Amino acid sequence: MDRSRHSIPISVWQMTVLPAGTAHEPAALPSAAEWVAAIAPGTSAAALREAGRWSLDEPMSLMDREVWWRARFRAEGRGVLQFEGLATLAEVFIDGERILASDNMFLAHAVPVVLTGEHDLLIRFAALDEISNKPAKRARWRPAMIQPPGLRNVRTTLLGHMPGWCPPVHAVGPWRPVYFTPDGGAQVVQKEVRAFLEGSSGVLRATVTLSGVGVGERVTLSCGGATAVMQRVGPERFAASLAIDNVHPWWPHTHGEPHLYPVALQVGGEEIDLGHVGFRHLAIDHGADGHGFALRVNGEPVFCRGACWTPPDIVGLGGARADYEPHLRLARDAGMNMLRVPGFAIYESDAFFDLCDALGILVWQDFMFANFDYPVADEAFAASVRREAEQFLTRTQMSPALAVLSGGSEMAQQAAMLGLPASAWTSPLTAEILPAAVAALRPDVPYIENSPSGGELPFVADSGVTHYYGVGAYCRPLTDARRAEVRFAAECLAFANVPEEATLDAALAVPAVHHPRWKERVPRDRGASWDFEDVRDHYLGELYGVDPARLRREDPTRYLDLSRAVTGEVMAETFAEWRRSRSPTAGALVFLFKDPWAGAGWGVVDATGEPKPAYWALKRAFRPVQITLTDEGVNGLAVHVLNETAQAKDLALTLTCLRDGAVPVVTGRRELTLAPRSGEEIKATTLFGAFFDTTYCYRFGPPSHDVTVARLTDRATGALVAEAFHFPLGRKADRHVIGIRADLARDGEGWFLALETDRLAQSVHLQDPHFQPEDNWFHLAPGDARRIRLRPRQPGRDAQPAGMIAAVNAIGAVRYGAPP
Repeated sequence: MDRSRHSIPISVWQMTVLPAGTAHEPAALPSAAEWVAAIAPGTSAAALREAGRWSLDEPMSLMDREVWWRARFRAEGRGVLQFEGLATLAEVFIDGERILASDNMFLAHAVPVVLTGEHDLLIRFAALDEISNKPAKRARWRPAMIQPPGLRNVRTTLLGHMPGWCPPVHAVGPWRPVYFTPDGGAQVVQKEVRAFLEGSSGVLRATVTLSGVGVGERVTLSCGGATAVMQRVGPERFAASLAIDNVHPWWPHTHGEPHLYPVALQVGGEEIDLGHVGFRHLAIDHGADGHGFALRVNGEPVFCRGACWTPPDIVGLGGARADYEPHLRLARDAGMNMLRVPGFAIYESDAFFDLCDALGILVWQDFMFANFDYPVADEAFAASVRREAEQFLTRTQMSPALAVLSGGSEMAQQAAMLGLPASAWTSPLTAEILPAAVAALRPDVPYIENSPSGGELPFVADSGVTHYYGVGAYCRPLTDARRAEVRFAAECLAFANVPEEATLDAALAVPAVHHPRWKERVPRDRGASWDFEDVRDHYLGELYGVDPARLRREDPTRYLDLSRAVTGEVMAETFAEWRRSRSPTAGALVFLFKDPWAGAGWGVVDATGEPKPAYWALKRAFRPVQITLTDEGVNGLAVHVLNETAQAKDLALTLTCLRDGAVPVVTGRRELTLAPRSGEEIKATTLFGAFFDTTYCYRFGPPSHDVTVARLTDRATGALVAEAFHFPLGRKADRHVIGIRADLARDGEGWFLALETDRLAQSVHLQDPHFQPEDNWFHLAPGDARRIRLRPRQPGRDAQPAGMIAAVNAIGAVRYGAPP
């Protein structure tokens, strides 16, 4: 049932934690129980955290306890009590009478009631151990990464149950809203709204079930200036379709504008908002060989890039717009056009999809299944799963951002890696139940059975969808990103990304690297002898030619700075390979977007919401108008230019090779016009007009240069559009006096820094407690003045920027502004 405009939220609660089995009904609650204030929607851990009785450093386990929530509220008349999500084994009582039992965290419930005055509402959340430890039909396999194994029998999030990277936070409580909707007036009980793009027209088909509409009363559907009178097709059901000529299609923000159209009903002079739609068409292109996986939006191929998403607050699981918006804007600002909600997480709320619709961010949605062999032979379990899928697809039916639906995460991979036959890689869950729901309710969205899947083994990179960790966990050379012929990486490039120093000082004030709390928060595969800090160290040694262990002992500050820089450099080089015009790769999503707790986690955004250095590298790697450089061996250096936008771009390309990072050895220039949605590969030699060993491949004598700089500028304005760097001799860890200069200035848009350097500055980084730069951890070439806009971290704050600028190859640092 859709939430009415007249709904009354029940948000003020109290909660208590008791030993398992203490009370099975309200009358048995002990009088000595200690109650704390709580807010719904919310979780018990969040309420305990607010009361100072729970923290990520000392989390209380709720698996083996029962939790009660209680609220007193006033309401009159007939209506419906609605519970949008109860985690997880819940019984609901009103005035002592049990009205609901739920064993699926992801289901919403509507309970008809008649209320008269004040009422006591209580919810008992039983210990998950009550069911997760019960015997069930033997699974075909048991994953090691999720504990306890009995969670396969429970419909709850796996967040908090994956030791090795996720804190032990157990979701318990009314994590989604609770409210009372009184009867009366016209109300939408159910809706089916479908938006299609047919040629240049947008077609909208709607069927709604309305209560409170009189016989003969006129109901009108409107969208985009078009209207249609709805026909009564049942006692309370109305249907209509309408077309909008010359509609503006919905696009991911990298490729166009995410146009949205509001949809409304007019009933008896009253308008009912149904939400919004976007008109777009989605298809999967499997390529000439049938093994590819490329998303086409409105007929155009879209290189999907972004990250795997987890809830912004893993403790409270908030679903309000304010919980999502800062993080989704960070994702959009970084050029991310797709986020994947993985099967071990939660279904995000409507606010998440509304924002993705408005911001032009595609959503790859796994159903909430991961790694386990789920017991769908149990009829009750299968019925619950079917209802779960139908509810999710129904409430997101109008979202144009929903772009791919997957049966879940790593179930087929888990079975295959354990050596089970191909017959064990699938189940009726992903082969029958979920695709049937998608076909009925979201036929416009492509469905895949599992992520990863598609090859002779589910996880191979050169067919279908993969989770690619060749560059990354398996410590393969950077060239593996091309050699593996990745088609689409729904996960990739996981590293222990080090946060900025300010975050560590505020949120993890322990000695870095060796302290037990630091190591606890470094991701690892359970049971492995290595962690992802070891992976990062491998690439630190490869790219910078240092011994990470020795550097960590002798200069821990420098070790951390190079560690911050290296993961972004690896990511940037990998995406340069994947985005070149001859690459078979059609998309890649980094694992993860945000850390669940402070530390060197997989996130490119830290737990406080601050971008890590890797974030800035991805922001540059994801530009819609882009230039990259790739080493093609004896074929020399290749320059790749790309324009994903719908407009032609008049650009100037310059390529300069520098000796000692300062002296130009050779320079080339070309003017070019990039057609819309096009790419081009240019040999460096053609820009110079003669042979020059840009990659230092032939080695005829000593190297003539140590860095090549490619710049793409707008021909009309001279503004920098994109730039790229190639290091034929590798990045060097040596430090020099490089002559960075920084002038702080202000114009009509606010503060900015004008930066220059006498010698190439590697991974230039700014630290300012009150202002965030628009770019950070970037290379700066000599002779190229850069303006870096500074945005206040707290809008409206009357402050002047003051901070420090450093580079990983520079001796010392430069301060700007007033002393901090």
